[in-house]
Amino acid sequence: MSSTLGVAIIGGGMAGQLLARQLRRSVPELRIAIFERTTSDPHKLGESMVEIATNYFVRRLGLSSYLYDRHYPKNGLRYFYDDAERSAPLEQMSEIGSESLPFHPAFQIDRARLDSDLAAMNAADGVEIHRGVQVREIQLGEAGEAHEFSVRPEGGGPERRLRARWLIDASGRVRTLARSQGLAEAETELANASVWGRFEGVADVDTMGSEAFRARIRHTPRRLSTMHFHYPGYWIWFIPLRDGVTSIGLVADKALFSPELRTQEGFVAFLNQHHAVSSLIEQAKPIDHGCYTNLSYRTSQFFAANRWGLSGEAACFPDPLYSPGADFIALENDFLADLIRRDTEGESFEAVAERAQLYNAFMDFRQEATFELYRGQYDLLGSYELGKLKWNFDIGSYYNIWVDAYMRDQHLDRAWLESQIAQRPLVLRSLAHVRTALQKVRAHLQETGAYHRRNLGEYSDGRECLGFLTDVGQATQEAETLERMADLFNRFRSDTLMSLGAEPREPLALMRFMGRRGFL
Repeated sequence: MSSTLGVAIIGGGMAGQLLARQLRRSVPELRIAIFERTTSDPHKLGESMVEIATNYFVRRLGLSSYLYDRHYPKNGLRYFYDDAERSAPLEQMSEIGSESLPFHPAFQIDRARLDSDLAAMNAADGVEIHRGVQVREIQLGEAGEAHEFSVRPEGGGPERRLRARWLIDASGRVRTLARSQGLAEAETELANASVWGRFEGVADVDTMGSEAFRARIRHTPRRLSTMHFHYPGYWIWFIPLRDGVTSIGLVADKALFSPELRTQEGFVAFLNQHHAVSSLIEQAKPIDHGCYTNLSYRTSQFFAANRWGLSGEAACFPDPLYSPGADFIALENDFLADLIRRDTEGESFEAVAERAQLYNAFMDFRQEATFELYRGQYDLLGSYELGKLKWNFDIGSYYNIWVDAYMRDQHLDRAWLESQIAQRPLVLRSLAHVRTALQKVRAHLQETGAYHRRNLGEYSDGRECLGFLTDVGQATQEAETLERMADLFNRFRSDTLMSLGAEPREPLALMRFMGRRGFL
């Protein structure tokens, strides 16, 4: 490697491999190299993929047939709610989850398989992939100069000094560039931890319970959903993978995360304290085990004017409740690929730098808005009543704002981005008002002993606020988007007042929800 690389990518996991594939499709003349520390592809978290990420895989990267051939289609998110003693049988638990496969597809992905397959595709397509090497001593170029870094074999051997026009950190939680440049930031308000493992022999939920239990969702496969079991302060996931393997994990407020959970035995013992969960793993055998005691973190910068950027967990990790990780990769990689394409096609350094600053401001806004969905809300999780309130507002907003815009490529339009960034204070204020309203309902339910009052015997398809679902991604006027947003806010307000036992009130204009006074 005597010449300067076009793009050097630190990290050969999902984020880096996807970016390499995207660049080979959009800027095929570039010389791209990936540098990965491991020599194999271990199991990783991030198996649940939602709609933005799926659209990116299918539309941008041409991986539709691959996803169906090698992974599972996903039947949405599915939530179950237990009684206070955690003793309810599965079919008696209140449930949120669709009765048919989603209109917009999503997938459950085996990360080790995905990473390995992408590496093989990229190698066959001319991407240079170097495994068993560590990137060190990064020296970022100034004002458009090439970046320099050293590559050292993990097992020892001569170190090489290399140059690259673009340097991308996709190193996951190692955060090679983010740490070396002081970009890594701790998340101070959202304190959570996670433990997980893969299991063989988990019971098939679609054979359990009565005929009525299966018929209420028209026999659509619950097993293909990302199943959540929600409790005050924590939730448990079940994600089906190929070859009879199921990913099971726990995400909890750190105050509830005991040292015993760091062991496989302690984790399994904790799962067995929940009757419905225990019934699913009665014959299961654990394969492996992992733990993060500090799950969420942030970055102070995503992209820079002088041709470097971050993608995936090398940048930030909000919370896995709504599976946003691959969505962030889709946005980050789209922005990086666009910047690299513009630079390669001869756009001026100043113009590309200005575009990088715009993309960075949007991602910083997106990071903050996503964190706002989770902060101070883990104590809401164990109540079906609260969960349904939050679900209807959050999922409606996700489709109406984020999914719709991504499918229409508005995130690559300067005018749209500038309008979104200008609205940042209003959007964050409105999300803070929603959080306050949810906490008010939680306090009321707990004070009246009604926190669990609707946790048994209820069912919601979860799409009652998504009457516009088939219009997502189609050409619509901004006025329609704003009208749907006003409807979502007013529905949330109406349902919140009902939970509080308050009288109904007249609907409000959208801007009223973004004001300083709140809306209750």
